[in-house]
Amino acid sequence: MRDLAPRRGDLDSIETASRDEISALQLARLKQTLRHAYDNVAHTRAKFDAAGVHPDDCRTLADLAKFPFTTKTDLRDTYPFGMFAVPQERIARIHASSGTTGKPTVVGYTKGDLDVWSDLMARSIRAAGGRAGMKVHVAYGYGLFTGGLGAHYGAERLGCTVIPVSGGMTERQVQLIHDFRPEIVMVTPSYMLAILDEFRREKLDPRDCSLQVGIFGAEPWTNAMRLEIEQSFDMHAVDIYGLSEVMGPGVSCECVETKDGPVVWEDHFYPEVIDPDTGAVLPDGSPGELVFTSLTKEAMPVIRYRTRDLTRLLPGTARSMRRMERITGRSDDMIILRGVNVFPSQIEEQILKCDGLSPHFQLELHKHERMDAVTVVVEARPHASDEAERELAAHDLAHHVKSVIGVTVGVRVVDPGAVERSQGKARRIVDLRPKH
Repeated sequence: MRDLAPRRGDLDSIETASRDEISALQLARLKQTLRHAYDNVAHTRAKFDAAGVHPDDCRTLADLAKFPFTTKTDLRDTYPFGMFAVPQERIARIHASSGTTGKPTVVGYTKGDLDVWSDLMARSIRAAGGRAGMKVHVAYGYGLFTGGLGAHYGAERLGCTVIPVSGGMTERQVQLIHDFRPEIVMVTPSYMLAILDEFRREKLDPRDCSLQVGIFGAEPWTNAMRLEIEQSFDMHAVDIYGLSEVMGPGVSCECVETKDGPVVWEDHFYPEVIDPDTGAVLPDGSPGELVFTSLTKEAMPVIRYRTRDLTRLLPGTARSMRRMERITGRSDDMIILRGVNVFPSQIEEQILKCDGLSPHFQLELHKHERMDAVTVVVEARPHASDEAERELAAHDLAHHVKSVIGVTVGVRVVDPGAVERSQGKARRIVDLRPKH
């Protein structure tokens, strides 16, 4: 793999600023954001008043802990535009979540917000190894989902050539990568594995393709998956993080030279990690739930938004700003199985240890003798066609899960292609338990 680390002179000055400089900028912007939200969003003002806090109470960064959280419920209760802080005529674009768990959450952007988003996505792509003039194959979905357009405008802002493929049509994805020879691909990691499978079906060596960097986000993934992608394509696999409610992709991104967790762009977002049960702020280095406050958003400032993503904050390395540890799961997709907390990413880690199994899997939740039970439905690798091989792989996976995670699961090995494919986030959990 090529050395794609950016030169220090190419970085924004804030990326190498001192912690004191970063903190001073954050405090000034935080005070402005709290005032902007309080003055212009009735729902936020009511929550502040109910909690007995006022924007003037924020004199230090630590004072942010006095203010109430924002959750998805707040966004749904004010659907569609009740969280907007500017008049409709200043809204340049609207995005929304998929709405798979209720009403979609709606996000608005001013022209200034879109400029900041493009700048931060360009910064993220550069951190991942991208350069002006490179071709970027964008296989995130376009539309109300923020992934495709966020990647698209960030790549253009950096000076790259954008190939706006969007999701799906896996054979066509491979054809265009083969024919157009992009240096960068931006897509969910699970869909990149589907692209890898298609390369192999077409008897194309992925290591011979032009890709040098994959920028992967929108779902948790493991270091084992990173290793498989990097070794299969002979390219860098870099983690990008974001969420629609806070901006979209580009809230943080790994640096290609370290690959040690996404750097939070702290000049625009203030991160906290809290105890998901008590809401107490935890010190850096402690695992918990990630919370973000926007520092520069005009259309829809968010105050202490609970992401439900589980991680911890770590000191800066390649940049002065703090890093997030790779997301280990979400507090709302955690499975509690006989008292043990289980995340899909933990199961994935064990699947990748089994030679005969592919990373395409789902967890089926069901009842067995009044107890919750999990069956791992996982695809066999194409070479593991023999029934005895599949039984051995299933046994090995069940053993690894029991030994490492401490729970007993069923395993059903199915044919290649049998597990549902997603053009966006992979659907990892299928709840088959009775609804009553």
